[in-house]
Amino acid sequence: MKQEKLPWVANNPFYTKRFSYYVGRKCRAMTIKDVAKELKLDWHSVKTLEKEYMQEQLQRNPVAAPRSIGIDEISLRKGHTYRIVASDLGRGRPIWFGGDDRSEESMNMFYQWLGPKKAKKIKLAIMDMWKAFEKSTKANVPQAAILYDKFHVMRHLGDALDKIRKMEYGRLSGKDRSYIKGQKYTLLSHRENLTIDGRKALKKLLTANKRLNTAYLLKESFGQLWDYQREGWARRFFDNWKASLKWQRLKPYEKFAEMIERHWDGIAAYSKPENKVSLGFVEGLNNKIRVIQRRAYGLRDEEYLRLKILTCMLKEI
Repeated sequence: MKQEKLPWVANNPFYTKRFSYYVGRKCRAMTIKDVAKELKLDWHSVKTLEKEYMQEQLQRNPVAAPRSIGIDEISLRKGHTYRIVASDLGRGRPIWFGGDDRSEESMNMFYQWLGPKKAKKIKLAIMDMWKAFEKSTKANVPQAAILYDKFHVMRHLGDALDKIRKMEYGRLSGKDRSYIKGQKYTLLSHRENLTIDGRKALKKLLTANKRLNTAYLLKESFGQLWDYQREGWARRFFDNWKASLKWQRLKPYEKFAEMIERHWDGIAAYSKPENKVSLGFVEGLNNKIRVIQRRAYGLRDEEYLRLKILTCMLKEI
């Protein structure tokens, strides 16, 4: 008995590979449900065909040795269930999704998967200020410089500003309090991202409250830290920024400055010319993953989510 293999037939023998790739391309922009409805197919058939398409994408795009990597965690669902996503920043694509949580052991699994030969070529690792990631990276790729992600640092500063806003709201009463109420996102957003009404509300708020005005200006100016080309200049800027907190009674900012002091080496690393990489990729990938998770709401198939994340930056086939 012999069984002839037909290269143009998909794993599901009712469909051709060309059709499965067509379904896969549709699913890049639409939900499984919408594709199934449009093509009059069963939901499970569409999902199976899309997975076949994504596996083919990965097969055609093998992982090369990365020079710079981005490391971040994502939450699968409520209850602090985390997985780690590692990206090749030079090629602009996620290359690994896995781990059991965001522990050092889970981070080690990435370096084991990558292998010692490829790991030796890593020169830069960008991550948030999570100790487990840092310890694993130092142990597995000691030659790599560690750089803390700008967006995570600025998020900590935004949290500090929000604490000051709450303190001011609790301290004031009557009309003075009304300027602050409901203005959290107006205060935390960049001025250029605000609408005309948002800018008017921000101006009114900052005019009415001197302490919030000072805190807002300090928050806006802190982003200059990543513009410096030498560590000495960056250090001088930070020391001046920290000195300007004196007598301002901005306790959350003082705690933030202490945190920056503790993690200075990982922040100042960006001022070196060899470490100048796009810091926006990891944040952009996070936004993409959140969209994928929203579209796949209620879907418990972790392998499907892994394939969606690893192929979201790859070209269509």
